[in-house]
Amino acid sequence: MIKYFVSIFVCLSFLQCTPTNGKSVTPTGLTIELLRAPEQAVITDSEPEFGWIFPQRMVSQTAYKILVSTSYDLLEEGKTDLWDSGKITNDKSINISYSGKKLQLNSEYWWRVKVWGVNEFESDYSKPQQFNTGNFNRPENEWNGQSNWVKLPDGSWVAENRQMATFTEIEPAIFKKLNKTSWFADFEKAAFATFEFSATSEKEKTKIEIFLGERKNEDFTVHKNPGVSNIGFYRVEIELKKGTHSYQVEIPRHDAKYPNSQKLAPFNPEVLPFRYAELNAENGTVVNWVKQLALFYYFDDKASHFKSTNNNLNKVWDLCKYTLKATPFLGVYCDGNRERMPYEADAYIQQLGHYSVDREFSAAQYTTAFLLSHASWPTEWQMHSVMMAHEHYMYTGDIEFIEMVYEDLQRKTLIGLSREDGLISTRTGKLTPGFLKSIHLNVGTLQDIVDWPKGTPAGEKQANNAGATPEGERDGFVFTDYNTVVNSFHFYSLKCMEDIAGALGKTEDKLFYKKQSEKVRESILKNMFDTKRGIFIDGIDTDHASLHANMIPLAFNIVPEKHIKSVAAFIKTRGMACSVYGAQYLLEALYNAGEAEYALELMTSENKRSWMNMIEVGSTMTTEAWDEYYKPNLTWNHAWGAAPANIIPRRLLGIQPLEPGFKTFIINPQPAGLANIKLEIPTIRGSIHCNLKATDNKWEMEISVPGNSEALIFLPSELSKIVVNESEVIPESRINNLGISKNTFSLKSGFYKISAKK
Repeated sequence: MIKYFVSIFVCLSFLQCTPTNGKSVTPTGLTIELLRAPEQAVITDSEPEFGWIFPQRMVSQTAYKILVSTSYDLLEEGKTDLWDSGKITNDKSINISYSGKKLQLNSEYWWRVKVWGVNEFESDYSKPQQFNTGNFNRPENEWNGQSNWVKLPDGSWVAENRQMATFTEIEPAIFKKLNKTSWFADFEKAAFATFEFSATSEKEKTKIEIFLGERKNEDFTVHKNPGVSNIGFYRVEIELKKGTHSYQVEIPRHDAKYPNSQKLAPFNPEVLPFRYAELNAENGTVVNWVKQLALFYYFDDKASHFKSTNNNLNKVWDLCKYTLKATPFLGVYCDGNRERMPYEADAYIQQLGHYSVDREFSAAQYTTAFLLSHASWPTEWQMHSVMMAHEHYMYTGDIEFIEMVYEDLQRKTLIGLSREDGLISTRTGKLTPGFLKSIHLNVGTLQDIVDWPKGTPAGEKQANNAGATPEGERDGFVFTDYNTVVNSFHFYSLKCMEDIAGALGKTEDKLFYKKQSEKVRESILKNMFDTKRGIFIDGIDTDHASLHANMIPLAFNIVPEKHIKSVAAFIKTRGMACSVYGAQYLLEALYNAGEAEYALELMTSENKRSWMNMIEVGSTMTTEAWDEYYKPNLTWNHAWGAAPANIIPRRLLGIQPLEPGFKTFIINPQPAGLANIKLEIPTIRGSIHCNLKATDNKWEMEISVPGNSEALIFLPSELSKIVVNESEVIPESRINNLGISKNTFSLKSGFYKISAKK
């Protein structure tokens, strides 16, 4: 988390504290246990937490009143049979614990809420929301946070404490008859789906051959030679009945044999990723229609929007957003269709992206819980679990979850591998079976990874999962006992634990993690920074300097301010010498150094190492590697490649939570020459809108701050004449941020037009 220290805020608000148009005002966006649709789940917490979006027009909350009942009809004042909270003077609008009569197991309930704002304006009650309880004591569970499938009395299936995926029928964008016996369909985008069609046959047991795939040939046929890649492809032959009938393709169950591979819910038919369908039948057969039955996790397409004057950037955003819609079909973040296995680093990038495009938190929470108890093998990945828990807390304010997993989080920092000066290593004898068990790594051992895939040594044949060159995606990184990349992640995980311990009131732990992180940072700078060259080396006992050894410390604010320019200059000489995973940290590092123009250049590039190349080769989701050349067995549906989905809002527009649960947040744009940007992103408190027109001499902004929230705005200090809603403002705070002088002021809930010029 980036912290900004500001001495004085200029507080502005133009909205009235009461409605002026006669329309009723109510809380919206109700959640229970962070679920937007709790009626499509079961809750296993006997004292669940409630939340809502406070009406923006009412500015800030002063009180609330919650009603909970056993039926919809009883959900009125004076009738409620479980909990009438009364008017509670409090500004909390998220994570409010139930305090009524005891909830029963496996039961259905209803609730609603009303709120008060400034000047004691009182809202109407929200629309009622249904929720279901399940089992509160689950001794059969194997791990903290486990979510089981539950069959409701009406025969429908739901998951515990998370939303679930459902099927959507999609008509083809193109459906054409190629000749007398062949048809072709393009559904515009690939999805994890099954296939349905209608055909008319003149006789019984007529055969029809079907090809489903993620890519096509130029002649409108499905590409049938995936080679060693895992780009989606499937062939099946079906016998038709005489007459006109509809059919659904039965896809064999996915058989990934990796340690933590996830299985599709048993009540759903199997799916595979495909965009195109080709059907070849015998004479006398007519295909009437086709459908893609796509399995999507609960998703609101309207929750986010982005548009800019850079068309490539718009395409990249759309690619990443759709990836984040299409890939969580298992209800957990996985690495793509080959392994269907959660990995910590993959999940972290997917989590940040998912938060940026939808108001959805249950998939990330469940994935974090799963990974804390089911570790994968890379060393750095362990510390990503801590980072995931920290981001979950910052985006939701959920104390209960970090408290539940606190002990696991402590171990996942890998502090048990540290030496006296704080640096950690997996090569010095401390990686014992007991230690591996303590971090829940049940198969294999830890290995430093830096990036993936590795390269192919000179003279050797390229493996299916290896890069084509000796340096691979690691920029020739030299592995040593004490590794700069690993220890930079260790530093940042300790900083995350400092925040988490503080949130839980563990003062001694907070102080410990603060001191330990400072010790590790000092040791990294002492042992792994080449002062003569002004750059980081890969580790102790090597003088090799890679992109990764420099971008990771810069991404985590380890670099002293006086050396930021030299480190950034070195990074810019390396280009995109990293994988789609490493790109997350490369872009973070560049924005930390004020190198927004170069970051934009990388995000919109059309070379082989680019998101535009993913689009060019035909994928509609981000790919596992930049191209088959760099990793022959890649998938075309891997969300760890979707970094721009979070980088655009978090770094280009600079929107990040400053207080947990977006009680306050920052807007710190680095437009990098983009003349016009329009962005809407969701938060737990409601949508943030930020439109920016920027030139060297003037910025014009439109900002919408959600109800019961406050925004801290950063503007370049040379744009010193600032007008907000036609009133001139003189900020009383100026700070140095990323080596750039910025003026700051805060905005309460409302809609603002801002002009800043020289």
